[in-house]
Amino acid sequence: MLIHDSSSRQKVELPPQPGPIRMYVCGPTVYQLIHIGNARPFVVSMWMRAWFRERGYEVKLVENITDINDKIYEAAARQQLGSAELAEQAAQWYIEDTDALGLGRPDVEPRATEVIPEIVALIAELIDRGLAYESSGDVYFRVPAYPEYGSLSGAQPDDMIAQEPSDLKEDPRDFALWKATKPHEDTEWESPWGPGRPGWHIECSAMAEKHLGPEFEIHGGGLDLRFPHHENELAQSRGAGRPFARYWAHNGMLQLAQEKMSKSVGNIVSLREVLDTYGREAVLIFFLGGHYRGPLDYSDEAMKAARTVADDFRNARLVIPTGAPVRDWDAFVSELDDDFNTPSALALMHEWRSAGRLDLLSRAMLIFGLELPLHPEAPPEVMELAGARVAARAARDFEEADRLRAEIEALGWEMQDMPDGGFRLVARL
Repeated sequence: MLIHDSSSRQKVELPPQPGPIRMYVCGPTVYQLIHIGNARPFVVSMWMRAWFRERGYEVKLVENITDINDKIYEAAARQQLGSAELAEQAAQWYIEDTDALGLGRPDVEPRATEVIPEIVALIAELIDRGLAYESSGDVYFRVPAYPEYGSLSGAQPDDMIAQEPSDLKEDPRDFALWKATKPHEDTEWESPWGPGRPGWHIECSAMAEKHLGPEFEIHGGGLDLRFPHHENELAQSRGAGRPFARYWAHNGMLQLAQEKMSKSVGNIVSLREVLDTYGREAVLIFFLGGHYRGPLDYSDEAMKAARTVADDFRNARLVIPTGAPVRDWDAFVSELDDDFNTPSALALMHEWRSAGRLDLLSRAMLIFGLELPLHPEAPPEVMELAGARVAARAARDFEEADRLRAEIEALGWEMQDMPDGGFRLVARL
């Protein structure tokens, strides 16, 4: 089984079954409703876990929730709420909205506030190794002391200098591991360097080690996190002597009008709004249509098209099997085993639906959290008329085909011709 490693920039082969495959995926910073773009890493990681298990792997998926962050303090102040109160409320929104996707939950969903002792211990170890230093209650990672810095992202010195400007740093490229409490912050924890709270990056190093150990197979998350967040995670953990992630699987970003969907930019559409408008099946089909590593353009037109496909799959039991030759399950396996190629897998699902191969279609749909509803099938009389109409159209006897369509409609059913040459039968209410 192959997956593209963002670090080596090439496909790598995963260990043979049963593995294990241990996965850590960066979840959201919780201070408002998540947008549809935030849902992509959740969906991709849940699908990957399902596929790995289908293929015989032992899998553990850890996906964190960041509940300490500058953005949370700022949003809480605007709303005149306590930051912990807002974080808890927004975490529940996130769980409710992703629950509505029907994919289940990660095996562990740790929060930053749960691992403060582990964070403090890891920072102390980095100080002992000469890779971190205290400055007026803050603690910073010494980037120049870690020569491998930049290996994951290919970041250049100018990129590094842009991180967290502060006069307390030895070098502009250094980044915060611990931040002393500021006047506007309403939560703090004790540490050897005084009261404060962790920086953003250190939490993931601590949570990954606590729940997966010092080394694990796959680290996932959005491509926008590769620098500085994931670069900093890697430096912290390997600087402390942990092997950390063997491979990195970054998902591409959702775009709205060719621009990355972002809370800071303001061009966002909430997951809840999309679910209410189009339904969970359409959301999942939409994500299936784009390779997880590439960008994906969001629009109402794209969602309407995805909803149409979802309707087609939902009504697949009404398609009369054609007997046409189709590719088998091994072809599906081949596509997903090659860097999780969901667009090609989706094309196969269309092929199976058109041919009436419900055995293959339903098996594939379950991998992606979709189900084939047990619709009542059209009665034998309607099925017989539909078959006769297919034969009439094939013989180019369109007058007879129209007559048969009218008979079908008189019995309370509509026969819809599909662009791929198939058809579906829909009960007329």
